[in-house]
Amino acid sequence: MAVERPNSIADDLLTRLPGSPDAYPQKIDLNTEMVLLVQFNAGAYRSASFLDDRILGPATNGAWVPVSRAAEASRLVTNARPLHFIFHTGHVGSTLVSRLLDETGEVLSLREPFPLRTLADAYDVLGRPDSLLSNAQFDLILAMFMRLWGRGYDETRSVVVKATSSAGRLAVPILSRAETSRAIYMNLRAEPYLATLLAGQNSPIDLRGHGAERMRRLQSRIAAPLAPLHTLSIGELAAMSWLAESWTQRDAVQRFAGRVIALDFDRFVSAVADSMGRILSHFGLPHDARYLSEVGRSPVLTRYSKAPEYAYTPNVRAEVLRDSRTINSEEIQKGMVWLERWAKSDNAVADIVNGADA
Repeated sequence: MAVERPNSIADDLLTRLPGSPDAYPQKIDLNTEMVLLVQFNAGAYRSASFLDDRILGPATNGAWVPVSRAAEASRLVTNARPLHFIFHTGHVGSTLVSRLLDETGEVLSLREPFPLRTLADAYDVLGRPDSLLSNAQFDLILAMFMRLWGRGYDETRSVVVKATSSAGRLAVPILSRAETSRAIYMNLRAEPYLATLLAGQNSPIDLRGHGAERMRRLQSRIAAPLAPLHTLSIGELAAMSWLAESWTQRDAVQRFAGRVIALDFDRFVSAVADSMGRILSHFGLPHDARYLSEVGRSPVLTRYSKAPEYAYTPNVRAEVLRDSRTINSEEIQKGMVWLERWAKSDNAVADIVNGADA
């Protein structure tokens, strides 16, 4: 995308920002203290699997504006809707649930807003000498995005943000600052999680890319030193990732009892209508009898949610897991042994591994 900077574009987007989701804050640059606003629309939100740079193209109309001006405009928002969240541990059906919420016709789904990643990284270093933001500045920027994410269209009864998996560590700070927001937190038990991750071609890249941050987060909770990241096999790395993200889930569910509910993806798939009814109730959305009677047959369940052009049914998922358990059996076993070893030495790990907090 060749972002244009003429004042007319920036001024137009800033003028529209308080009143319409069609002016979307796609990115924030903390170094320059600028926010990228882009033109968007309801159809684009519905089709987008990710609100990162993949939504930008040669025809995208946008402009960078100072954070201060975007924050000022955000305080004028007039069409605020209830704002809720889907947090998850990665590859556990969160995009599927988000797309099924689209089918209600009353939810504006924001899938993986890019600023959440930036804010998660910024939150990690708050209070340290290398932090670009003070606590007060972080709060102001988060409040700005919460106001802007909460804008809706006429038919929107609620906005549901689906975070990226690594941004789950923002669940506690977000929900601490937004007392009316609720969340679901999606996960899988350890063994199916490992089988799922190890089945993906790009999983090693993803696991290594997030490995350092997850290792730091996990080490802050465990007194004994963890083995260096570079010594872990791919199965052990997947297990470490599951434990780090599951511990984050545990914190959110325990701290916000009633406002955050844990949702196991295998249980969700086995009872889609009942699970969606529970989610709708949790988010304060109406229980449409026709929707619930038909949601188990939704075409969304037959496509790969992150790339709907590809077919992906529950039966295909079961085949993928069967194949992974055969092909990756050695690494899955290494990961499970790694978890069992830590469970024997740490009661909190044992609770998580044994499902006490599911």
